[in-house]
Amino acid sequence: MPFNILDFLVSLLQLKTFDYLRAVWGDKPWVEPVLDLIGVLIVSTFCLLIVIFLIWLERKIIARMQDRIGPNRVGGKFGLLQTVADVMKLLTKEDVRPSGADAVAYNLAPLLVVITALLLWAVVPFAPGVIGVDLNIGIFYVLAISSASVVSLLLAGWGSNNKYALLGAFRSVAQLVSYEVPMVLSLIVPILLARSMSTQDIIASQTVPFLIVAPLSAIIFFISSLAETGRTPFDLLEAESEIVAGFHVEYGGMKFGMFFLAEFVSTLFMSALFATIYLGGWRLFGLERQADWGRLIGLVVFFAKTFLVYFVYIWIRGTLPRVRIDQLLKFNWKFLVPFVLILLLATALLDKFIPETMGDWGRAGIHLLMNLVLVAGTLQILSSNARRQRAAQEAGRMGAPAEPEVEPHADPHAVPAH
Repeated sequence: MPFNILDFLVSLLQLKTFDYLRAVWGDKPWVEPVLDLIGVLIVSTFCLLIVIFLIWLERKIIARMQDRIGPNRVGGKFGLLQTVADVMKLLTKEDVRPSGADAVAYNLAPLLVVITALLLWAVVPFAPGVIGVDLNIGIFYVLAISSASVVSLLLAGWGSNNKYALLGAFRSVAQLVSYEVPMVLSLIVPILLARSMSTQDIIASQTVPFLIVAPLSAIIFFISSLAETGRTPFDLLEAESEIVAGFHVEYGGMKFGMFFLAEFVSTLFMSALFATIYLGGWRLFGLERQADWGRLIGLVVFFAKTFLVYFVYIWIRGTLPRVRIDQLLKFNWKFLVPFVLILLLATALLDKFIPETMGDWGRAGIHLLMNLVLVAGTLQILSSNARRQRAAQEAGRMGAPAEPEVEPHADPHAVPAH
């Protein structure tokens, strides 16, 4: 009987393969840990392989945006194997460690940053019932693991014994810690709406996608995820024109590649998390409820939404310039954090007083109206502040003393006679 990859994928999604292994191996105590390990290897391998495709895709899309051809040297005219060639080049390069570097911290940092990026995928629901671990505190798990990446970046900067690397690590910590605050606060909004921290429960509660119910929370989360992953316009972690290459300036070969691998894995995860929390995950008009093909349809829908969000990341990278570190922090602490606090308070109070008889769409309409009112009020306040600042600048220019005139042929640095 010929091997059918589609039937195998359907059976794998329906967990028939794992049931078969349980039947063959019996009730031995090592069976479940081995099956869990197999699941971890499948998800990790999938993430690593799909990143190879995403790097090629991003390079081609950015090239198209900039009116270039992009990779076309390896793997035909489309350059399909260019990323594979780059990986082989990094694997064969010599591993050079600075003489003054701390060996433990220097070697541990690349491993930690990749491990933390892969651990995030444990709570991602790929399809109905297809999830690594359905934790009832799934969102809290995501926030805890993503915060651990700060330690690996600081280890890389400090262990390299390089002033630019250490400065880049400090900037990275300032950026990541700062933007974790609005990210956490923005995620509380869908948690309140779903009344659960489980990613599966959040998807199940989205009869109306939370992108419609809480668009401001989605926008703030997306902006914060740009800063958390170090993507443009918040790519200050590796600002070449300012700090050479940031915290990984002393890394080469595959250790250098591991930092970029972690960045792409984290960006793809943030896209998957956005699709899960705000776009309904694998849900699409009830198509995922079919008995035979439901999980496969849910898997396709989930990754279609994930790649759509990832395309927005690429679009922003090809469009916006890098901001300064002072602009980044000022925007966070003076605008994002106060704004999301007001949004969280308004959402909690409003959801408390909405009667259950309103239904999902009625509830969504009221929350959407509140978001629009909040946007209008914020724009009015910003406009008033801008007018006051312009008026103050005009008044300052009108009241400033006139500069003394200098004769055309006189020495402007001469000391006046008394």
